[in-house]
Amino acid sequence: MSMKAMTASEAAKKVINKEELFVLDVRNTEDYEDWKIEGERFEYLNVPYFDLIDGVEGILDKLPSNKEILVVCAKEGSSVMVADMLSEQGLDVSYLQGGMKAWSEHMEPVKVGDLDNGGELYQFVRLGKGCLSYMVTSHGEAAVIDATRMTNIFTDFAKEKGVEIKHVFDTHLHADHISGGRKIAEQTGGQYWLPPKDAGEVTFDYQPLEDGESVTIGETTIEINALYSPGHTIGSTSFVVDNSYLMSGDILFIDSIGRPDLAGMAEDWVGDLRETLYNRYRALSEELVVLPAHFMIIDELNEDGSVGQKLGKLLEENHGLNMEDEGEFRRVVTENLPPQPNAYQEIRETNMGKITPEEEEQREMEIGPNRCAVR
Repeated sequence: MSMKAMTASEAAKKVINKEELFVLDVRNTEDYEDWKIEGERFEYLNVPYFDLIDGVEGILDKLPSNKEILVVCAKEGSSVMVADMLSEQGLDVSYLQGGMKAWSEHMEPVKVGDLDNGGELYQFVRLGKGCLSYMVTSHGEAAVIDATRMTNIFTDFAKEKGVEIKHVFDTHLHADHISGGRKIAEQTGGQYWLPPKDAGEVTFDYQPLEDGESVTIGETTIEINALYSPGHTIGSTSFVVDNSYLMSGDILFIDSIGRPDLAGMAEDWVGDLRETLYNRYRALSEELVVLPAHFMIIDELNEDGSVGQKLGKLLEENHGLNMEDEGEFRRVVTENLPPQPNAYQEIRETNMGKITPEEEEQREMEIGPNRCAVR
């Protein structure tokens, strides 16, 4: 029959639109179980490529005849070969162009909402990594929040929207992905902001995110002053945009809360995390829409593909916000931790400016799932 390439963008739209797809993943079982393409209506079969070198006849009865089939591998080559063999067996099949590396890097822009006085807020959903970045636009100006290292996605989007990036923020020193914030600021002449308590070892100049600060983008105000929110890192800082949206960074997610151990300080910072979640955030309006820097599971996506929920609903439903016993909270946050992100120490050093890995090395450092949460 036929074989064709499916781009990461095309696969992402199937996730967001909740379409059916049968995924044949030919990576090693360990890699597949650690991290895979997730979709609400996806079905899966994992058969390592080396088991298929001599032919695909043994798996034909496990493949559907009435659903689209996508073959996935790490970099593309193995999936092309398997897809070609399946095509020769009479199946219509696609392979993931660029493999899981391409999936890890793709970001899907989703409009979150309109702001007062003509502004707009966009979320960039990195489905393969669970990262969430943001752009606030207003009257020809823009701010970018928690950008990934794929900076062209943001600069190209700004050009498309006819806005100039004036400010770039990182809510904290990231440990699971390489920030593109400083690079975007250098490319656009914008101001780069970073919490000073996270910047003790950085090698570059930055604008400190401190109490009492507010930044205006066009006619939209980003309030920073009241929401110093330590816990995930010692400097983690939240923003309120347009009195409507709470940018929670890696402190609070939709179905989980931030982990405090990525700088080796879990026991020291767990109290800060509880103070932020149980006191600082509870003093805010429950009508604020929480927009985190990551999501953990595909179920956290809304119908339109965005990730966000009102604070009041999270206060009711998020388990991490409903542990009255402080001892239980401490145990969950310090003992119930998932594996740490791949190469997280090297990623932190990159974000400090201490090391400058080559592009391919940066890709390898980021490969794998989001592991910033405690659930």
